[in-house]
Amino acid sequence: MVKSVILAAGRGTRMKSDTPKVLHKIFNQTLLGYVIDAVNGTDIAEENYVIVGHQSEKVEEYLNENYINTKTVLQSPQLGTGHAVSMVSPYLNDYTGEVIILCGDTPLITSDTLKTFINAHKSMNSDITVMSAVFDNPSNYGRIIRNTDGTINSIIEEKDADTEQKKVKEINAGIYCLNWNKVKNAFNQLKTNNAQSEYYLTDIIEWGRQNGLNVNAHILERNEEIFGINSKHNLAEAVKIMNSRTLDKLMNDGITIVDPSTTWIDPQTEIGKDTVIYPSCYIEGKNTIGSNCKIGPFAHLRGEVILDDYVKIGNYVEVKKAHIKSHTNACHLTYIGDSEIGENVNIGAGTITANYNPLNKTKSKTIIGDNVKIGSNSVLVAPVEIKEGANVGALSIITKNVQEWSLAITRAPMKIFEGWVKKKNGK
Repeated sequence: MVKSVILAAGRGTRMKSDTPKVLHKIFNQTLLGYVIDAVNGTDIAEENYVIVGHQSEKVEEYLNENYINTKTVLQSPQLGTGHAVSMVSPYLNDYTGEVIILCGDTPLITSDTLKTFINAHKSMNSDITVMSAVFDNPSNYGRIIRNTDGTINSIIEEKDADTEQKKVKEINAGIYCLNWNKVKNAFNQLKTNNAQSEYYLTDIIEWGRQNGLNVNAHILERNEEIFGINSKHNLAEAVKIMNSRTLDKLMNDGITIVDPSTTWIDPQTEIGKDTVIYPSCYIEGKNTIGSNCKIGPFAHLRGEVILDDYVKIGNYVEVKKAHIKSHTNACHLTYIGDSEIGENVNIGAGTITANYNPLNKTKSKTIIGDNVKIGSNSVLVAPVEIKEGANVGALSIITKNVQEWSLAITRAPMKIFEGWVKKKNGK
């Protein structure tokens, strides 16, 4: 088992936002959440320590609501990454296992990569292992400086690098694995003799070498995984990368994505084989979509949606927090929220489940039984139940439960006034 330290104290000024950088979202998950999920997904993470600083209350509230194996540690004042890790030392005083250190703004890192990294650290009997990557354009990254025999010497931040060091293409990926018992003393001995006058985490590499420890670098295979978020431009690019990764996996699993360039699917969504996703769909949050479904074009699933097999969600249909059973169709211009819908149901165009009461700000449920037919432009005012086999006439507003195999209709009788237009025109 290992423990993790996740750095999440920075201001993120280039985000130009009142929201802490690590709480910005890709789909329905925060940047910090993706990092914690990746660590927890290794199945060897015993405990996570998140270093907080800027707007720490918001970050701590988010973590308390969403994670049970995570603790926050305040860094104030913020004197650099090495200083941030030193804040955890009192909590790990008697700990003798491995500690992995990550950044809370790298949401593309995966559990598989972290497991490979930790295993490499152990296989080398390493005391300090830094994850590195090779970039053709290494600008803005700290450089991995190696000795002539290939062993790692130090990490030099770009602001402190000389002309020759800046030519090095192997960079620091910002993830470390430490034998904590051997390395913990480093954080009491770091110096601030650098351009930023800060305690650099990167200096533990040189400290380890000088103290006779086994120091190594493990080269990352997929550079995109350490893509850091420092601006809204970075955020948009990360969304594209994550979405492309998700769509590739789905297509490899037998799902048809008609136009990947206009389709957006949250990685938390599960989809069964032979389902077809038509262009311009946006599927966010955690959803389960069965096999042989058809979604879109221009459909929006907003989370907590369960679609059984052979369900059709068509043009401009929005679904949220609903369970729709097999062979049910909602094909056109419809909103389905907070609902349970049975099998072999047809939802006519323009139907709305009116689930929200703005006076008391509560949401209620709509229940539709098997074999129900809902006519076009109907409004189902929750809480309401349309029982098995019932029909609702077009243009109806349903405010009461409808019994089995009944017809419910609320529209007024049609009236025709012959010659009305000519009379109005004086003809």
